[in-house]
Amino acid sequence: MEIEIDALKARKSATVEAMIDAHGEQLVSTALGLGFSEIDAEELAQETFVAFFESVDRFEGRSTLKTFLFGILYNKAREAWRKNKREIPEEDIEAKVDARFTLGCWTSFPKGPEAEAINEELKGWIKECAGNLSLQLRTAFYLKSAGGETTENICRILDVTVTNLGVLFYRARNQMRECIEMKSKGAS
Repeated sequence: MEIEIDALKARKSATVEAMIDAHGEQLVSTALGLGFSEIDAEELAQETFVAFFESVDRFEGRSTLKTFLFGILYNKAREAWRKNKREIPEEDIEAKVDARFTLGCWTSFPKGPEAEAINEELKGWIKECAGNLSLQLRTAFYLKSAGGETTENICRILDVTVTNLGVLFYRARNQMRECIEMKSKGAS
């Protein structure tokens, strides 16, 4: 659905509702993928919409509405991480990872208790290894692998060049691989 920017600038309720319906869930999902709790992710999405409407008059249409919104979300996420960097308790991280892996992202579920035990162990490793990535690496990796964003949109959201994004992907994949390999060797 094509959302008219002029109607958003005029704050027409039907257009505002259409925009929120079109992008709200994906903003919340992305915030969850960035490691925020469900409540914080919803709040971050709301702050994104508020910031959008505060700046909608300056929106020139050089990027898509979705890219513009995700750029705001990413900046709001960075602000929240800076503000709460030392206040995140370990229990919340565990709940976030468990929630992320129970959203139906698996193509087939593990069979039997042994596979389930291995799966739980791997989830823990992924959580721990992803937590070791910088926010920029984690965001780039999530947007590409779980969010399905295009390279062009990710570059706009993160404000990086295509070459730099390739470096971010390379580093994120290598750091995740090395970390998981170290964990698996230690578990053997």
